Amino acid sequence: MSSPDPQVRGARNRSTPTPGDRAAGRGPVIAVTGAATGIGELLARQLAGSDEVGRVVAIDERRGEVPGAQWHVLDVRDPAIAEKLRGADVVVHLALDLDLESDSTARTAYNVRGTQTVLTAAAAAGVRRVVLCTSAMVYGAQPDNDVPLSEDAELRATAEATGVGDLLEIEHLARRAPRAHPGLNVTVVRPAVLVGGTDTALTRYFESPRLLVVAGSRPTWQFCHVEDLVSALEYAALEKVDGELAVGCDGWLEQEEVEELTGIRRMELPSAIALGAAARLHRIGVTPSPAGDLAYTMHPWVVSIGRLHDAGWRPRWTNEEVLVALLEEVAGRHTVAGRRLGRKDAAAAGAAGATVALLGTAALVRRARKARRRI
Repeated sequence: MSSPDPQVRGARNRSTPTPGDRAAGRGPVIAVTGAATGIGELLARQLAGSDEVGRVVAIDERRGEVPGAQWHVLDVRDPAIAEKLRGADVVVHLALDLDLESDSTARTAYNVRGTQTVLTAAAAAGVRRVVLCTSAMVYGAQPDNDVPLSEDAELRATAEATGVGDLLEIEHLARRAPRAHPGLNVTVVRPAVLVGGTDTALTRYFESPRLLVVAGSRPTWQFCHVEDLVSALEYAALEKVDGELAVGCDGWLEQEEVEELTGIRRMELPSAIALGAAARLHRIGVTPSPAGDLAYTMHPWVVSIGRLHDAGWRPRWTNEEVLVALLEEVAGRHTVAGRRLGRKDAAAAGAAGATVALLGTAALVRRARKARRRI
């Protein structure tokens, strides 16, 4: 997952538990992959400081800084991970690459193969539960979506948005695993737009000088702060809730509310122009985001968080609070069409607004075409 900067509120260190902790009734042994950075590190710290957890097993390609965890350094695609998971009751798999700048082929190979290996190894090691984290994006952003969507709603996303193809394949592995490995419980957590040290096409949307709105679309915004995601993952790891879970703030914001809260004015474009430009810019390598990302700023994909609510979990953040936090986080960054601008370009975009930003993007296209002709 992307690497968030903030620390989980209330996390605390403690001495390393002894092997007898589980037998003494101090709670389950929980393994966390991707524990050296990002959400994996935040969750490992939270679990290591919990009196409900017997021991934390931290797994990553490099050793992290989580006090109280038992560390294993290896790639999650290595079948040797099965031996490292032996004795664990629960595995939370967070070793995913969702970086916008990653090579898509290498990213898919890592995400899908890693998840497949972890599920197989967990079953072989006698683990009783695996918790996976995908995204509410797997439901798809569709003009006819219910608002909010039920957690049991059909997954109608396509592989046209960044990383969503990988997440859909992970969802498929999650559903198949209990049939292939009887006795293995798989829980999937699907966060809304994730905020808190993350860098995605959706967080970059708020780095633009104008908020692009496609004419005739019906955007709705539901956020999830990383602290709430960590809390929900902890709930799942402690087996307080299971199944397919959506997580995020209660309710949602309409586009007009977002514009009022951010103070950023809209730039409205016809669908054909917006989608066509996005596709061309990505095809020639000017922007990291494919045109499919744009659908998530056009159509609703708000989700119900009913299962977590029923289990007693509540988000600590509201949509309004998360949006304010996001604006503070991206302050000083300038993005047009998903591409980060340098200081010179950003000054021009800030001075002349959306019109100059679009002209600047057109210039980037022309520059890229000239470069390709010279090759």
